Amino acid sequence: MHAVPDTVIFDLGGVLIDWNPRYLYRQLFDDEQAMERFLAEVCHSRWNEQQDAGRPWDEAIRQLSAEFPEHAARIAAYRTRWDEMLSGPIHDSVAILHELRERGVRLYALTNWSNETFPLAFERYTFLHVFEGIVVSGAERMIKPDPAIFHVLLNRYGVDPERAVFIDDAPRNVDAAAKLGMHALHFRDAAALRTELAALGLLDAASPEERQRG
Repeated sequence: MHAVPDTVIFDLGGVLIDWNPRYLYRQLFDDEQAMERFLAEVCHSRWNEQQDAGRPWDEAIRQLSAEFPEHAARIAAYRTRWDEMLSGPIHDSVAILHELRERGVRLYALTNWSNETFPLAFERYTFLHVFEGIVVSGAERMIKPDPAIFHVLLNRYGVDPERAVFIDDAPRNVDAAAKLGMHALHFRDAAALRTELAALGLLDAASPEERQRG
């Protein structure tokens, strides 16, 4: 039986920050299908994950451009115009983050993110500064769902997994956290997340705005 949680660990992209390469590449392609082929066959998620795992961007761009020279400019844009893939905060999720902070919950983040690009997001989004600690995969040179990166966070910050809630939009990462004994929540939207956190006793079922209206 789980202990009452006192710690929440957030994934960032897809949970608190709206990141999607399509925000950039719709500007670089006139044809949606051609863009989707490019993102499936050239700058695909497995390629990007290697930067999340610590591969330098210069090396990644050089190798892929040699393989697909006809796409060299578009490949380079993945790094030089990376910030255009950020649409902004997922505001309802950020509101939950702040509510948890006000209640004294320990807050951490565990993100698959390049160590070269994460500082841009950290500077842009001040809500990231509320976390007591952030473990960035690119800095650790390992990525979720590898249990080792979860252990980095747990050991570095003295977190008891049985008293921790982990939130991620990727099912494989949620499964990995559950196997380590955490309350593991698959993020779908902020409303569902609020309901799940309320069931754990961490939040009220109604948001502050709803309570004011009520």
